[in-house]
Amino acid sequence: MGKITLDNFDSEYVDPIEVQQIDKFVCQEMGRQIHRYIKGMSGSKAIMEKFEEKLSHLSVPEKEEAIARYIDLNRKAISGLDFKIVLARAIANYCDTFDYMVQMVNDKRRMVNYMRRIKEKYIRYHQIFEENGKFGIKDHKGDILVHPLYDFLRTCYTYVDDLKTMPIIAQKDGKMGLILPDRKDTVVADFIYDDIYLRDEYPYFEASIDGQTKLLEV
Repeated sequence: MGKITLDNFDSEYVDPIEVQQIDKFVCQEMGRQIHRYIKGMSGSKAIMEKFEEKLSHLSVPEKEEAIARYIDLNRKAISGLDFKIVLARAIANYCDTFDYMVQMVNDKRRMVNYMRRIKEKYIRYHQIFEENGKFGIKDHKGDILVHPLYDFLRTCYTYVDDLKTMPIIAQKDGKMGLILPDRKDTVVADFIYDDIYLRDEYPYFEASIDGQTKLLEV
């Protein structure tokens, strides 16, 4: 932001209280979107309440990060979502009068800045990358979550979660195992299995070894 003068006050000034409140109301709307998604995918009131109970103990920045992580693993949660509607609802919650709401919505600079802010906070997708024929995972900033040590990686997309870190299905030396995307490649299921499958309910992983199957409680 440049130097604020009387001439450019309206175009340059950003009210930190307004930004803080819009962030809060946007976060509420994004939480509501996840609520609707869980309801549509599982039909379970208990699961929705579990998710919301987890969020209720977090600060707004922590909620933003948690929702972004959830969206990263459940990208269909925002399929078809119009972020302009999310922002408009947040602005409506913030404004004391209809006239002021209309003024804010018609302020193109302000709307563009808030739209950019929303997407930067909630669209934080990880990426699988290859190095010397091995695969790893980077976060949205390009920092390594899983080092490139594996012949195969499968990120576990789940319809419902309790905000915990989900393991990654990985292959190493011809065998399958589970690791955490914690920057340390922590192994939570040894590389001894012929295959590992993702289930729709806990325990989320089923593994096969020597023609037999077992559930992995991790």
